[in-house]
Amino acid sequence: MRITRRSVMRGATGLGATFAFGRAWAAAEMDLGNLQITTLSDGHLQLPESFLIGDLPRDEARAILDAAGVAAGGYEPPCNVTLLRSDADVVLFDAGAGPGFMQSTGRLPEALAALDLTPGDITHVVFTHGHPDHLWGAIDDFDEPLFVNARHLIGRIERDYWTDPETLESIGAERQSFAAGAARRIELLGDRLETFENGDEVLPGVVARASFGHTPGHMSFEIGGGRALIAGDAIGNAHLAFARPEWPMPADQEPEQAARTRLSLQQELAEREVPLIGFHLPDGGIGRVAKNGDGFSFVSEM
Repeated sequence: MRITRRSVMRGATGLGATFAFGRAWAAAEMDLGNLQITTLSDGHLQLPESFLIGDLPRDEARAILDAAGVAAGGYEPPCNVTLLRSDADVVLFDAGAGPGFMQSTGRLPEALAALDLTPGDITHVVFTHGHPDHLWGAIDDFDEPLFVNARHLIGRIERDYWTDPETLESIGAERQSFAAGAARRIELLGDRLETFENGDEVLPGVVARASFGHTPGHMSFEIGGGRALIAGDAIGNAHLAFARPEWPMPADQEPEQAARTRLSLQQELAEREVPLIGFHLPDGGIGRVAKNGDGFSFVSEM
């Protein structure tokens, strides 16, 4: 297994010139023989500190964040979309945020262009879950599917949750736009969107693994016979989620379930020394989990 990091530059041409001029896209790459994984930046989120700390023990949480270099007042986690290429397929895991979420996100088309790929080259889009920064980018400015030649796949439980009318009433006011936006985009995808179950081999060498809690039907994916794990937001940051995986994090919709999932995944990944690919983890999101005292730490492979 070989993991590298490189930067690619796209020139100022075409409709994307305003954003693309001079922009270097850091791409972390993992070679698994017949499978190549590249993580691409969709930009970053802009979140308040409360999104990280919430009702957690503030002094202890703030000490962990200070040690990690996270300044008080706000948080800007990266958004790493995973591209998997084989001889037959060009697969995206998640679709980024698209144009309608935050100004600091929606950069995936530029990142693909930097690798000489277009949305039309994508054969499959596989979703970890239905939050805006993962699902909304599947639909373009004209309410049409962006990846016109791709099959789209999502866990059945996750699809059913976001399309249930009761979700809008039960999710809480701060996330109601998430529910409305997910339901709308799932409707727009229509018959293009297929579902799968826990344990299904959704593509050759890609097995779905339940990692519920961040959302009710969140899925991770074992790649190449368990040689890597795409974890989505099951492990949502590189500091609190590792140092105190048992804490119920405010970013998770089902915090207690998410904490159990997070702790179990980190224990397993540390023991097996399996590479982890996380959507909001640093350095392109590729690294390993190491035991660190009573908790764990994220060790970047870059």
